[in-house]
Amino acid sequence: MYLTSAVLARTADEGARVALVMLATQRADSPTLGGALVAALMIPHVAAAPVAGFLADSVRRRRLFHGSAVALYGAALVALAFLVGTADDVVALTLAAAAGCAAPLLTGGLTGLLPELLSKERLTRAFSADAVSYNLAGICGPAVAAALGTLVGAGAALSVLGAGAMTGGLLLFSLPLRPRARRPTGAGRPRPADLMRGVVELVRNPPLRSVTWGSSVGQMGVGALPVVSVLLAAEYHASWATGGLMTAFAAGALAGSLSYAYRPVGRHRPELVVLWGLPATGVPLAVVPWAGHAVAAAALFAVAGFCTGPLFSALLAGRERYAPAAVRTQIFTLGAGLKSTFAAAGAGAAGALSGLGAVSLMLGVAACQVIAGALAVVLLTGRRAGSNGSGAGPPGSRAGRADSRTGPTESRTGPAESSPHPSP
Repeated sequence: MYLTSAVLARTADEGARVALVMLATQRADSPTLGGALVAALMIPHVAAAPVAGFLADSVRRRRLFHGSAVALYGAALVALAFLVGTADDVVALTLAAAAGCAAPLLTGGLTGLLPELLSKERLTRAFSADAVSYNLAGICGPAVAAALGTLVGAGAALSVLGAGAMTGGLLLFSLPLRPRARRPTGAGRPRPADLMRGVVELVRNPPLRSVTWGSSVGQMGVGALPVVSVLLAAEYHASWATGGLMTAFAAGALAGSLSYAYRPVGRHRPELVVLWGLPATGVPLAVVPWAGHAVAAAALFAVAGFCTGPLFSALLAGRERYAPAAVRTQIFTLGAGLKSTFAAAGAGAAGALSGLGAVSLMLGVAACQVIAGALAVVLLTGRRAGSNGSGAGPPGSRAGRADSRTGPTESRTGPAESSPHPSP
């Protein structure tokens, strides 16, 4: 049930970016409006992440909270399908921004529920399966939006995606998440310090800061790949490669996630999987300029994508392992928002530097992965900032693991939720 909900919600999130641009172009003849709508939808992915994560970590009835958030996101997409090009642009942009505030709960917010649904022994494979849902959404979302947008119109495409997210939200109401214990009146009201706790952990907690900032910098290179793919397609005189190279990358990532789910190598030290996964992704990409043919380039893209499968699965496992339980969901939402932000920055930089040519940009993308891996090593081995952070001790040590899994007394949900439940 969880995976079905996650795939539906994340497919809508991925596809909406394509459908909004198509809709603004078809109905208002304004690609500029389309870009503004996508920006309005995407910016809250990181801007609203601390608040969304705090609420998810403190709310008592999580099924109602998460299910409603996902369903409302879908309803906003359906409303946008009718408003874009017919209502005032400010209204559409405001609604897109409001929907974007719920978006962190579709990504990191949903992933943060897994530790409450499964026993610790089953989490590594569960995170791999969750990574598969991201991969499927990345493949299916844009494809569904483009296909339906061409056949029956972008408005219908956005409505279908929104209906899918609404269905996913309704399915979340059936998850076996019992209410948390009641807190004193006013205890759930966010204070500035509460909203910053996740940020502090991403700065002070060595394994968390390593996997988070290392993977985010690597994502800057991945975000540039669609631009590089267009340039490579022109160089190879192969129009299919414009989307085909990214499809190969996504398919490779899907295969890598499934492979890691079957044999989760290094699951006890997920941060180390991230360390080798980053440069391993860069190596095949560095060879692409000498591929000589679009098919060979697609094969290298697939190999690079395969390396990101275990990397992403281990990243999710690392967040769960080392994040204090009281701010776990906030860590997941912040991490997802940072990756989206860095990917957007990479795409923007690649577009601005497109005059350098495909070879230079491709080598830059590969170098980005190596630099990200080196940064992750430095952040992992560097000393903890301050002395009062959770998870003290070297990453991987018994003390480090124990402390990082233990938050304040209110961080777990109480005896009613301590028993594992069958896989979602």
